[in-house]
Amino acid sequence: MGRQDLKSKGAAQIQTVMARRVRVKAHENHERWLISYADFITLLFAFFVVMFASSHADKNKAKEVSASVKEAIEQGRMPKALMDLMGRKRPPETNDPKKAAAISSPELLRQDPALAAIAELVPSLESLTGALAKEIAAGKVSINMEPRGLVVSLKEAAFFPPAGDTIQPEAFAIIGKIAASALRLPNKILLEGHTDSTPIRNGRFRSNWDLSAARAIAMLNVMADEFAVPRERMSVSGYAENVPVAGNESAEGRQKNRRVDVVFLNAFGAKTQPGLK
Repeated sequence: MGRQDLKSKGAAQIQTVMARRVRVKAHENHERWLISYADFITLLFAFFVVMFASSHADKNKAKEVSASVKEAIEQGRMPKALMDLMGRKRPPETNDPKKAAAISSPELLRQDPALAAIAELVPSLESLTGALAKEIAAGKVSINMEPRGLVVSLKEAAFFPPAGDTIQPEAFAIIGKIAASALRLPNKILLEGHTDSTPIRNGRFRSNWDLSAARAIAMLNVMADEFAVPRERMSVSGYAENVPVAGNESAEGRQKNRRVDVVFLNAFGAKTQPGLK
């Protein structure tokens, strides 16, 4: 074999080796997904931080407005700001017209969902307060505006026998007034049963849980069967003694805690209720 042939053969072998090296694939990195996953988790965390901050801002604003409404009810008048929200003419004694005009601005209501949620039920608050004036004065009913909506509390003594869930016939007229408002409103309705902390165990109810739930269901049935409030607009909850409005140490406090609350949920409150969104 000549020298030229040896050179050619050597060159061919070198090219073959180089070609094999080129064809060897680089090691694939199987951990590249961690980068995308970390980015996703970071964005998700940021999203929940923003949502958490926003929800707390709304709650604080709603509580402030609710406190103003409660004070107005106790004093027997509607505050000027809420009158503005209802489209009423501002009273002449208003000492800060610029502030009152700003509060009543539709633009502000669009920017502040919590304030708008409170404002949407203000007309119903005034209407029910007037319709139930006698019952409120007699201590049978109380009405409050909360961040979640308008709460009408029905006291046990005027609606149910002790430890029972049968609604007293004389209470139907009161329920009819509440149902009339319910039929005029598009809002969802939550019926909540509450008791005091005194244990109960009789032939019908094993505990306060059973009693509170049964009373809420009884109220739903009366509103639906007697006054044609659509059942699909209502839901029930029983809380037993776990959501008191007064102390259970005194007889007066326990009496206040025994109640059924009819809650007209605003847009803010409906978001917290499963099945009512």
